[in-house]
Amino acid sequence: MNNLVAQQNAVTELMRVSPLADELAERFARAGHSLYLVGGSVRDALLGRTTNDLDFTTDARPDRVLQIVSEWGDAVWDVGIAFGTVGVTKNGTTLEITTFRADSYDRVGRNPEVTFGDTIEGDLLRRDFTVNAMAIDLVGKTFIDPHDGMDALRLKVLDTPALPQESFADDPLRMMRAARFSAQLGFTAAPRVVEAMTSMSEEIDRITAERVQTELSKLMLAPDPQPGLELLVDTGLADRVLPELPGMRLAIDEHHQHKDVYQHSLTVLAQAIALEKSHEPASGPDLVLRLAALLHDIGKPATREFTPGGGVSFHHHEVVGARMTRKRLRALKYSKEIVEQVSQLVFLHLRFHGYGGGEWTDSAVRRYVTDAGDLLTRLHKLVRADSTTRNKRKAAALQATYDDLEARIARIKEQEDLDRVRPDLDGNEIMRLLGLPPGPQVGQAWKFLKELRLDRGPLEHDEAVAELKKWAAAEGLGSGQPPQN
Repeated sequence: MNNLVAQQNAVTELMRVSPLADELAERFARAGHSLYLVGGSVRDALLGRTTNDLDFTTDARPDRVLQIVSEWGDAVWDVGIAFGTVGVTKNGTTLEITTFRADSYDRVGRNPEVTFGDTIEGDLLRRDFTVNAMAIDLVGKTFIDPHDGMDALRLKVLDTPALPQESFADDPLRMMRAARFSAQLGFTAAPRVVEAMTSMSEEIDRITAERVQTELSKLMLAPDPQPGLELLVDTGLADRVLPELPGMRLAIDEHHQHKDVYQHSLTVLAQAIALEKSHEPASGPDLVLRLAALLHDIGKPATREFTPGGGVSFHHHEVVGARMTRKRLRALKYSKEIVEQVSQLVFLHLRFHGYGGGEWTDSAVRRYVTDAGDLLTRLHKLVRADSTTRNKRKAAALQATYDDLEARIARIKEQEDLDRVRPDLDGNEIMRLLGLPPGPQVGQAWKFLKELRLDRGPLEHDEAVAELKKWAAAEGLGSGQPPQN
């Protein structure tokens, strides 16, 4: 299909999927202004991807845009009006309309000095990549592609409308976006883009951790994060934003053979993504699981030791890795919940290997479930994904062993309600039986009973009371009389 036919098809398709665009264009035309659909909306239409978020640009200034859409939209907001953007919702669809921009940057921070432009060509030149620098004139129904974005789309290449050095100097976050689009779209960065990213990687330090984290999260949630992660590592950007990732590239010499931890981690990530849907309970893209899969072995470089006979060990790398994970995710300004969940998965990912051929007692199974808590289904997937051996017999044996563990967990859950493991006696009864007032001694008794519950499963009431009193006597706790008011 030649470009002319493809361009016409794009116009037709966008008009079909978004009659709102045509309706809005008529309003702007009546007001004497142009209106263009731009950016990701055009790109995604050409790729056959659907979106409910539409981006427009116009020669109308922001105050004029507000006048045009105020009576048409279901809701209108002007939070971004200082940057020339007016937001509108109509029939459940979100639209953003931005006045042509011809910004200038001080190349110290990221925010530009906002300057409004007068032409669509000037506006497209300032965009991040040529595949995002195409537009459709909604009034004239014509396709505009001054930077050969259609060819780049066909070749699956990421290139910049301006020189990449100029583009990235204006906004270094575009380098992270290049990695993100590599993951989301399966595109390859043009050689000159890779060269600029490599020579300018330190410029990413101008960008706040929050913005870097947003791009990294989008990359991690893409269908295939690996190309994006490899681009970050190969260009040196990862050294600035996620140094633990390239830090896992351990040299392999002829005397100490072992898996490359970096490549192993990318494989585990890919396998975890496959398990999101294939292993029950199925889920959509899971940021916590994916981050844990990528980072589960980041403690290995710091714990590597060579052993006699040419072996290598990584003792306690899960403990070190959990600490490193927590530190890195905090630096990237992830939420407290995500930090704790990912760190706990990293900490627990080796626990299963003590299961052997099923030698765990029911007590060990209970502790595994209790320690995992709400993360248990993610832990199942992470542990399964962590098997990257090429030995088919060994891989099958590992999966069968984990099948057995999951089956045991299911059986014990049915019998004991493991999701809510509690002592057989509550705090009020502990105080009554031991004659204790509220305080830390009650907490110690409660903890003892919980440990007993994990070890032996549910106890009869009289047995639990006897065990509590025996423990209290040994600890010298309680008078045996009700607490005095």
